[in-house]
Amino acid sequence: MLTFVGLGLYDERSVTVAGRDAIRDADRVFAEFYTSRLVGTDLETLEATLETTIEIRDRAGIEQDPEPILTAAESEDVVFCTAGDTMVSTTHTDLRLRAADRGIETRIVHGTTAQTAAGSLTGLQNYRFGKATTLPFEDAHGGDGVPDSVVATIEDNRDRDLHTLVYLDIKVDDPHWDESDDTYMTASHAADLLSESFPDTLGVVVARAGSSDPLVVADTLDDLAAQSFGAPLHLLVIPGELHPLEADALESLAGADLE
Repeated sequence: MLTFVGLGLYDERSVTVAGRDAIRDADRVFAEFYTSRLVGTDLETLEATLETTIEIRDRAGIEQDPEPILTAAESEDVVFCTAGDTMVSTTHTDLRLRAADRGIETRIVHGTTAQTAAGSLTGLQNYRFGKATTLPFEDAHGGDGVPDSVVATIEDNRDRDLHTLVYLDIKVDDPHWDESDDTYMTASHAADLLSESFPDTLGVVVARAGSSDPLVVADTLDDLAAQSFGAPLHLLVIPGELHPLEADALESLAGADLE
């Protein structure tokens, strides 16, 4: 059996009871934290809380050499963990299909995702979110400013009065990334990058979703670029046309100036 478990958004308490039980009952537990991570905890605390030993795999160890996970799952109960939800925030469908090809039974224990948290915390209606996008560091995509694909996604959503969830780049265990550089893109950096393509545009920052003190701030991208939002992880939402209830929510929950 290979069970995919989403650990949720923030710390060792974010995993569901079903996920915790699956991890505790497993013979071996693997995890990756290169796409996202639980910034409110560390590996030692996570292992102590879940009463297990976690074997960390890097990107190459998942995408290019999944054999240790698959071989173990042929004869043992194996759990593979990621932050968020393993099939939403991070898609590991390839690993699941490889397991199925070898006759290994699979199941999924879902975790809370950034997208649902963004809707819940901001008051923006979940069904009005369009296609999401990821904003990379400039050095990561080898160009200047914002990639055309990111701009196009936001423009297409806004044309249809839909909100855009912008995931912000994370560089963890990337051999091509200088450790002296920022690991987590901040919402202020993202707002600064996007403000050139979208001047005088409303943005909503969500910081530390899933923690006991999440922060939600709505302002123009230019003004958000000049602010600091504390520790990671950060998300940025570019809203489409607001429903009156959504406008009221941003005023009450995120300090938006409706004028």
